[in-house]
Amino acid sequence: MILLFILLGLLIQLFVIWALFYFEATRTIGCVVAIVAAILCSILITPWSLLLGVPIIIASIILLITPLRDALISRPAFKVLSNAMPSMSTTEREALDAGTSWWEKELFMGAPDWEKFDQYPYPVLSTEEQAFLDNEVQQLCSMLDEWQIHHQEKDLPPEVWQFIKDNGFLGLIIPKTFGGKQFTPFAQSRIMSKIASRSLTAAVSCMVPNSLGPGELLLHYGTEEQKQRYLPGLANGTEVPCFGLTSPEAGSDAGAIPDTGVVCYGQYQGQEVLGLKMNFSKRWITLAPIATVIGLAFKLYDPEGLLGDKSKVEYGITCALIPADHEGIHIGPRHNPGAPFMNGTVEGSDVFIPLDWIIGGQQNAGKGWRMLMECLGVGRGISLPALATAAGEMSYLLVGAFASVRQQFKISVGHFEGVQEATSDIASDAYMLESFRYLVTCGLNQGGTPAVMTAMAKYYATETMRKVVNHGMDVVGGRAIQLGPRNFLALTYQSIPVAITVEGANILTRSLMIFGQGSMRCHPYLFEELQLLQAEDKAAAFKEFSPLLFKHLAYTFNRAAKSVAFSITGGSDEGSKQADDFSKGYYSTINRFSADFALTADMALGILAGDLKRKEMLSGRLADIHAHLFIATAILKYYEHGQRTEAEQKHAELALNKALYQVQEAFFSFYDNFPMKLAACMVKLICFPFGRPIAAPSDQLKQEVAQLMMQEHAFRDQLKQHVYYTTDANDVMGRMESTFQSLLQLQPLWNKFKKAESKDQFTGLSFEEHIANAIETGFISTAEAESLLQYNAKRYDSMLTDIFDEHLVDDLPLENPHLRT
Repeated sequence: MILLFILLGLLIQLFVIWALFYFEATRTIGCVVAIVAAILCSILITPWSLLLGVPIIIASIILLITPLRDALISRPAFKVLSNAMPSMSTTEREALDAGTSWWEKELFMGAPDWEKFDQYPYPVLSTEEQAFLDNEVQQLCSMLDEWQIHHQEKDLPPEVWQFIKDNGFLGLIIPKTFGGKQFTPFAQSRIMSKIASRSLTAAVSCMVPNSLGPGELLLHYGTEEQKQRYLPGLANGTEVPCFGLTSPEAGSDAGAIPDTGVVCYGQYQGQEVLGLKMNFSKRWITLAPIATVIGLAFKLYDPEGLLGDKSKVEYGITCALIPADHEGIHIGPRHNPGAPFMNGTVEGSDVFIPLDWIIGGQQNAGKGWRMLMECLGVGRGISLPALATAAGEMSYLLVGAFASVRQQFKISVGHFEGVQEATSDIASDAYMLESFRYLVTCGLNQGGTPAVMTAMAKYYATETMRKVVNHGMDVVGGRAIQLGPRNFLALTYQSIPVAITVEGANILTRSLMIFGQGSMRCHPYLFEELQLLQAEDKAAAFKEFSPLLFKHLAYTFNRAAKSVAFSITGGSDEGSKQADDFSKGYYSTINRFSADFALTADMALGILAGDLKRKEMLSGRLADIHAHLFIATAILKYYEHGQRTEAEQKHAELALNKALYQVQEAFFSFYDNFPMKLAACMVKLICFPFGRPIAAPSDQLKQEVAQLMMQEHAFRDQLKQHVYYTTDANDVMGRMESTFQSLLQLQPLWNKFKKAESKDQFTGLSFEEHIANAIETGFISTAEAESLLQYNAKRYDSMLTDIFDEHLVDDLPLENPHLRT
């Protein structure tokens, strides 16, 4: 009996502590309530309650008396953490500090504000943007033949280049005051997706000037004179830009670029002016071979103190804008990046440029890396995710069509469960990519440079593209392997390494940038604490650090209290006002996982501190959790702004289940591999006391979604609007879609005939003989026979692959034995 009273006393005190943290009591109220509860338990229940009560009372007294708290907790913590913090390079600091934050911060902090989520204006196209998509973009797509561009031209045809320049495709981001389109990020994404659905080469050629091009840098940082000089030409296509960052010695580690600019006096236009003597060798620069203006990143040095600061020699990465025909500039031969978009080298030896060619002028000397990170942060959330979304949507349409049309073992291959495992992934991933695009561009439409969100977009969109296209290759098989003008998938497959590598290599993005930058931009206290720990004036820094530390601890314990509650209840029922019976449960799970993530992240940061950046596998798993929580909310918002049909709900259900299951598995993998096993076990017990709450998506759901991929419905119709859609039977993509549409029109008749054929009900050896016999026996009418014969010829034609001469140069005509004249 005594043991029961002891247990009761302990449980009551623990419950009081939990409630104080859960409801975020102030320090004074919390400490007083905790002391009172401990005393009352010892008086009313059993004195043995003081086993826990005494430590609670001592801790509360320490927290209430500020000098005591500082002496026993804050100052030792400040000293230990100051020594534990590794030195941080300027490049690293600027990368982590670059940009702003948006919805991803709510998810990181463990308490998403769904009212704020509802207020985000969902992106829509303006009348002008829609007209541009329907007219100029549609016309551009109709001019493109990607096989001819790859196999013969090795470049966009001259008339295509001229059309791109004349119609403002290179100036989508430039304000109208300079002659540009000034389209929203959402419109830019939709435009690039539609072009990419037709031609990767054309899409990349249009992406670069609207992403990490000099135009973006000029808009944000350029002087008025620089803007007036370059932006009108960039908008109307008379200027073609490129940007030189990477070199043989520096790819992801831009801080290692060996290219230099040394401040000195030199001759320019007959006068001696202050400028830079530059030496550089750039590689892999898109549009370099045809560029008229070059953005260049280099390290600036001022050994003679000519900029005014005699004590400062190395200024760091700086960006300048240089005409391509400037003396000493050498644009070299082309690279071959696996696709024929223009890509090459830019070199210069002892090239002198005036100081005012630095983007933004002398005041921006040494500020180039931050400029690049913030501009890249916007562009990488638009361009490559748009390409990935196009690949996902075209795979949905064409692989789904193929899976329905292609028959093996007398049934459509799309009905085999093994194939459905792949096609259901394609379908749900296409839905996820479109959802992702909408929420990311929703954030970008509101301004700012949310670097963490766009890093997520770049990594998870392009990795999903890789998976989707690989699945498509598996399903389509030999039809996708044989290159030629009929192949609708292989050139996309060939382009995957480009998407994976550029604008932030994916391995680096996941293992370092997303969580590393996320912890700086999204955590409510961490960045400020880090600044204080590295401050030179330790006394002043400590005064600010002490109260901040206890705010941080209160935040951490609040998330722990939430995790305890949500592990029992399944999560808070707070969510979007747009939620319906289908989506409500997902909000609860996201609330739970968000609180778990905040606690887990704090545990990792608190124990590993600066070592976490070297634990890249752990950091990558935390990135997976953060990103898939964001993706899950994107799917919910897209579903709730959609038509909410049964077909769309199935796609959303599978996409959501996959995203949240990946969150859960990333948690468990993180705990299993965390070096401090005791801490990991404790947090795991708090967050998941009953084990895994989510099962992997069911086979039945995958089969249902795979079947939908071979049918017409509202979501499929929506995808058609986002890509270059055609049913032209002579078009590389229209051929398969036209055949699929023909099958849908006579599906019952075709199934009826093929079923009878499989049972050997007809005499003869060929399809045509079977048709003739079916007419004779009255199984089908003459009109039905004609429809079947026409479809079968079309079906056979859609399965044919190209043939060439012995040198693989000229494609040869194909024979279709089922085609009647």
